[in-house]
Amino acid sequence: MKEPLYIAVDLGAGSGRVIAAGISEKELLLHEIRRFQYTPVRRNGHLGWHAAEIISQIKAGLHDAGDWANGNGRTVASLGVDSWGTDYGFIDADGRLCEDPVCYRDNRTQKVVENVFGIVSRKEIFSRTGIQFLVFNTIFQLAAHRQAGIPKTAVRLLMIPDLIHFLLTGIPVAEYTNATTTQMVSAQDGKWDKDLLKTLGLPIHLLPDIVPAGTDLGLMRPRVGRELGLSDSHVVAPATHDTASAVVGVPLEKDYAYISSGTWSLVGVERSDSLINPDVERHNFTNEGGAFATFRFLKNVMGLWILESCRREWQQRDADIDYGNMLQHLTLMDECPGLIFPDDPRFLNPGSMLKAVADQLKENRFNTPEDPFIFTRVILDSLALRYASVLRTIEILTGQKIAGVHIVGGGAQNDYLNQATSTLTALPVLAGPIEATAIGNIIVQAIRDGRFKSLSEARRHVAKNVKLKEFYPRPSDGWRAAADRYATIETHYSPGS
Repeated sequence: MKEPLYIAVDLGAGSGRVIAAGISEKELLLHEIRRFQYTPVRRNGHLGWHAAEIISQIKAGLHDAGDWANGNGRTVASLGVDSWGTDYGFIDADGRLCEDPVCYRDNRTQKVVENVFGIVSRKEIFSRTGIQFLVFNTIFQLAAHRQAGIPKTAVRLLMIPDLIHFLLTGIPVAEYTNATTTQMVSAQDGKWDKDLLKTLGLPIHLLPDIVPAGTDLGLMRPRVGRELGLSDSHVVAPATHDTASAVVGVPLEKDYAYISSGTWSLVGVERSDSLINPDVERHNFTNEGGAFATFRFLKNVMGLWILESCRREWQQRDADIDYGNMLQHLTLMDECPGLIFPDDPRFLNPGSMLKAVADQLKENRFNTPEDPFIFTRVILDSLALRYASVLRTIEILTGQKIAGVHIVGGGAQNDYLNQATSTLTALPVLAGPIEATAIGNIIVQAIRDGRFKSLSEARRHVAKNVKLKEFYPRPSDGWRAAADRYATIETHYSPGS
């Protein structure tokens, strides 16, 4: 009899996938069932997500996954959803969504951050939560929402993956790894910091219980199970924050750091405890919760969002750019044509990314390139230099030497960036798996199902079944000069980096 499958619903901030997987001691099978895209839209003065569209795509993917499993003589043991962090939705007493969730790239939090600090200091918030300060953290979103008016019919606030799980099962919970991204969870006990929330006047009564990754939420609602053909499948909360799932899916070697590379780049190390002190606060690192009693000590870097935004503008201008050829072309350039600081807030959601990059290049006394290839080189070189800077800071803050870097996610396919990262960090780089987030989602389900005894056992299985690309440093005078120039730029834009 064939062993059952697991389904991962992996939602990024713009695209989603439904993946069916067989993962056991004898198998590592990943089959993409459905891929779909969605973009935030501006309505009622805010940039928001069209929830009905996303939910419809998820249901279609789950239905197709059930059909695919049946066609292959397999059953589906469980399914779970992961997504980006910080965003949330409200549900009413009838279990319906009160309104579409607002996107974290909306500007509604700009005016409330200082108001929050006027009530509870930045220092105290960090000491209580251990979470980095990002303008879109849920604590600021919720403060803005309260100011504008929370729906009167709301009875629960649910993070995006918890919202999907609720619509499938009727069980309202907050999975721990994603809950920590709200900056409203105590780093000491992993529960909602009620004193902090009460002081800020935030609606504690709307928050559900926090549960750990791997919690079995039971079967689907009967009607939903019949609709999707998955009546006998359990819903398991994986590590619902996509980075938490990605880290689970990394076959980490001893003393290696990781970079989950995609729209955002999450640069960090896995720890067994949090690290909260004034230096960590000053450098704005975070202690997000991980699966199986781990912490993700990391920093958000703006990531490939910058390049993808530029590519969309080039396409709108009818510039036909082949991404593969572009990356190969970059290696032919002898010198770095310019540098930017990638974590400049102007890159979060500009009207034109090309203009935003050009403006910073001008400030840094570089010429603005017209050629998309040169423009791409500027962005990727700057990202690699930022990675190197963040990793050096991690070594200083933790007191531990990093032996290498493991890059996962879509960015693991970018050989140019991987090689530049190896050279600029002076460390070996392992790239892959691309589908680390889906693998991590499924690993948590498989451990819950008894397929593996531990995370380390599951990771060893991944390492045996995934081919990784290796990169080693190639130092040069050109790279050394670029690193010196970048250090000056970073100090200017972010003195505390």
